[in-house]
Amino acid sequence: MPLTLEAQTKGDFKKEHFISENDTLNYRILYPDNFSEEENYPVVLVLHGAGERGDDNEAQLVHGSDLFLKAEIRKEFPAIVIFPQAPKDDYWAKVEVKRDTVPFQFDFKNKEKPTASLNLVMKLMDSLVAKKFVNDKKVYVGGLSMGGMGTYEILYKKPEMFAAAFAICGGANPEIASEYQQGLNIWIFHGEKDDIVPPGLSKDMARVINHHGGNAKLSLYPNDNHNSWDSAFSEPHLLPWLFSNQKQ
Repeated sequence: MPLTLEAQTKGDFKKEHFISENDTLNYRILYPDNFSEEENYPVVLVLHGAGERGDDNEAQLVHGSDLFLKAEIRKEFPAIVIFPQAPKDDYWAKVEVKRDTVPFQFDFKNKEKPTASLNLVMKLMDSLVAKKFVNDKKVYVGGLSMGGMGTYEILYKKPEMFAAAFAICGGANPEIASEYQQGLNIWIFHGEKDDIVPPGLSKDMARVINHHGGNAKLSLYPNDNHNSWDSAFSEPHLLPWLFSNQKQ
């Protein structure tokens, strides 16, 4: 019996490992159709949520990968897409999470040294963006939940790297927005009924980013709980908007 179409297409994300000193980062990478090292491609980094942590190098593709696998998307926006995976005991963002309340309580420590996983992601991105086939003016980052938190933090740690970003049901210490690149373009999503990560965190980040001269779009879904990534990844303008941005 043939494999399902989904199984075949998720396999287009090649399994890779990035090793730095004694640490290893699992990641999946999707190259454009007819990839050529003589061409110049955008790069999209996507950070998964806490539920997709592990060491199988597969779970991180649960949310969002289907969007980048659509034939029309691959044709219209040929890009290199990376989905790294954090292990069960680590987090993309430096944050203490109290899970004994609803919603959870978050104490963001974004200004401290990055987690081991985010540090590896930054090193991976440094090595990739240095490649001749990468368009370093069109490098993007986005993520959901824990990955949305990691998105805000990597924009603080690497302010010159990214041309635009999207953050779904995440949050951060709003103080870091003053260190973002001038005119940062970011699209922020959150469900108004989110009982895990308070929507106020996204509202605060949007407000402070715009206060400091950034361009934050905020989309709130009145009926969504924590799974606002379903709505966000269904936004028809998300990828056209993302790829329309480039660094000057």
